[in-house]
Amino acid sequence: MKTKILILLIGIMMASCSKLLDKDPDFVTPETYYKTEEDLKSGLNGVYNRLIDQNGRMYGRGLFSYFVVSDEAFFKSISINNIRVMVMDASHLDIGRLWETLYEGVNRANLLLEQVDQVNIDQSKKDVIKGEALFLRGYYYYLLADIFGPVPLKLNATTSPNDPYLPRAPLAEVYAAVVKDMQQAELLVSDIDQFSFNERISKTGVQAILARVFLKMAGAPLKDVSKYKDALDYANKVITSNKHALNLNYKQIFINHTQDINEKKECIWEIGMYGNKVGTVDLAGSMGVENGIECPSEAIGYSGGAMKTTAKLYQLFGTADTARRNWSIAPYRFVTTSGNTVKSNWTATQIYDRNPGKWRREYETGSKARSYTSTNFPVIRYSDVLLMKAEAENEVNSGPTAAAYDAINKVRRRAFNKPLDKADALCDVPAGLNKIGFLTFIQDERARELCFEGIRKHDLIRWDIYVKTMNDLGESITATSPSAYKYAANAGKNTTDRDVLFPIPTTEITVNKLIKQNYGW
Repeated sequence: MKTKILILLIGIMMASCSKLLDKDPDFVTPETYYKTEEDLKSGLNGVYNRLIDQNGRMYGRGLFSYFVVSDEAFFKSISINNIRVMVMDASHLDIGRLWETLYEGVNRANLLLEQVDQVNIDQSKKDVIKGEALFLRGYYYYLLADIFGPVPLKLNATTSPNDPYLPRAPLAEVYAAVVKDMQQAELLVSDIDQFSFNERISKTGVQAILARVFLKMAGAPLKDVSKYKDALDYANKVITSNKHALNLNYKQIFINHTQDINEKKECIWEIGMYGNKVGTVDLAGSMGVENGIECPSEAIGYSGGAMKTTAKLYQLFGTADTARRNWSIAPYRFVTTSGNTVKSNWTATQIYDRNPGKWRREYETGSKARSYTSTNFPVIRYSDVLLMKAEAENEVNSGPTAAAYDAINKVRRRAFNKPLDKADALCDVPAGLNKIGFLTFIQDERARELCFEGIRKHDLIRWDIYVKTMNDLGESITATSPSAYKYAANAGKNTTDRDVLFPIPTTEITVNKLIKQNYGW
């Protein structure tokens, strides 16, 4: 985005090593660098920077694309020997780089946290920087635990190549460290209304992510069901803050993204992208390209249409939820005819041909590049918080409460362009559902509302249904898809129990003999 927290590529925080757990980064020592508030801000920007990753392994591409393969989408013309169809091994370059990038983020946070109290600036400003760094360290570890399982827990900066190797900490210990960091951060970071944008983490942002963390802890693999109460408490903190609300126009959320408009009400925390890789700033992403509408024109907004949507997702919207469906799943593509690029609508039977449609490059303003955009990635939206509240209420109370119905119905009424606080038989969740029936409805609603936002795979895993869901998808596509799209079943057919976690990269296991590989790899 063009507002902004320009997440600077500063030399002080750029480590050249590939394994931050055991090597010494080669930069100016922090104790001689951090002298002023601006120095600390630059260091904090360096911690945020790893959320992007210039090679697309983080939120620039991988974490909404090939790292989160689920029942939402498949990848055009890819059928064998690719991570996108769940065929990879522990030596896969992208998996190794994801691990390294996450630990680079951890190490940068550790460096800053060890020095922040030594700088003589106003205590309140120091607290905010410290709080954001604590949150980010916790968030990097949350991603590590969610993706890789038990991981080495390093809470101090690398200072020497002789630093001892660390074994994988028990998963509960890693999550306890995540919660500790985030709860400390909650007390230190600023309210969102003190920011002109939502790319820095705010108090309600921390609370929303903590609700997500606690839901994960309540689900697989930890299955600590006591955490449902914590998830509910933190979702309620966000809701009762009155700092957030649903955008009444669903599609406008994503148009705002493509037009670099910050919206702090619906979008609680976003990853800030900048530019389009033209010039010296390399902080662009691939929103609307990797997951965009097929378009051959760079003037309109190029996309090869790499991701295609499954019939399962399309049909999940039913026959009434068409406005949200037709924005999330594009009903057209762009084609060039007689030298002109124009929209070409899909027919009712051309379901497998369609692309994700949330981020439409035709709405971008300013100059455009072929493969990169400045479109922010929404890590968590207010609708997600409402759905988490509904799910947690259902679990804590052994069935849906009036508050649970109210939360999910607000999300559904917005999707149908109805008043949020008025009952509507067309869109409201059927009354009288039991605990299992209500959870099933939530599972489907989260797919409809949050599709292509990088959360579906993680939801399926914490519900302990990922492998079965993917296998069932493979069988369904094999049985019902057009012959040209039978290959779309491969990801589902290839998914096994080992795929609940990524492998620990071979490069890490080779140097750290205390680390054992994940099951099946």
